[in-house]
Formats: sequence, C-alpha cells, structure tokens
Amino acid sequence: MQVQEQQSEYVDATLTNDMATVKNSEPGTLSTIASAERSDDKVSEIGRNISDFLERLPQNIVSFYNEYRLPVVSFAVLVAAMTGLRILLAITDALNDIPLVAPFFELIGFGYVTWFVFRYFIKASTRQELAGEIDMVKKQIADDNAS
Repeated sequence: MQVQEQQSEYVDATLTNDMATVKNSEPGTLSTIASAERSDDKVSEIGRNISDFLERLPQNIVSFYNEYRLPVVSFAVLVAAMTGLRILLAITDALNDIPLVAPFFELIGFGYVTWFVFRYFIKASTRQELAGEIDMVKKQIADDNAS
C-alpha cells in the first residue's frame, strides 16, 4: 500500500500594513504585535483627552455659570421648590393616614376661613384695612430698601 502525499504549493504571502507583524522575535524576548502598539497609542490618546477635559472642567463650569447665571439660578430654585413641595405632600399624606387627623385639620381650616371672612369681609373699614396690609406687603417685596 503506497501512500501518496501531495505536496502543497508554497504561496509567498507578503505582509501588508493592515496585517499584524511581529517585532523583536529574538529567542528569549517577548514579541509585540504592531496592532497592539496602535491600540496602546489610542488608549493613551483617549487618556490624554480625558485628562485635558478634567483639567479644564472647573474653568468651563465657572464660565458657563457666569454666562447663564439667571437660568441656572432659576432652575435651581425650581428644583428646590419642587423638592419642597414633594416633601410637604409626603408629610401631608402621612398625616392623613392617621385616623381622625384629616377631619380635625379640615375642621381647623373651615374655622379659620370663617373667622377670616367675618374679620375682613363684612365691614368696609376692615376691607380697607386688609387692602392696606396687602399693599404694604407688596411694597416690602418690591422695595429693596424697605425696613
């Protein structure tokens, strides 16, 4: 029985720049691949970009705040008001879960409204007094130098 072996044809493949090449292939040394070096360069470039961004971040925040001061402050006040409202609603909801507290608060509210109506809306002189107090509060809010 004879086994015939076919000889494979030798193909001379030349390496292109896209293919990985091995450098320092001497015995006893570690071989490096060129594409790994390129990826290390990309990683170090990304690291430098992140470092530069973080270095300029405080200056960018200060310049952004100086340029958009009114919208930033308005947004912060809006967020604080919404947070306060949510907390107030949570407290009110917790109090409503206690038996007899909700009807008690409703009774207090009806009593105060009744007192306010009888105190300020029945006579013309007390209506004028209320209007004067409202004007005084408006002036205190609008005037910066009010004492």
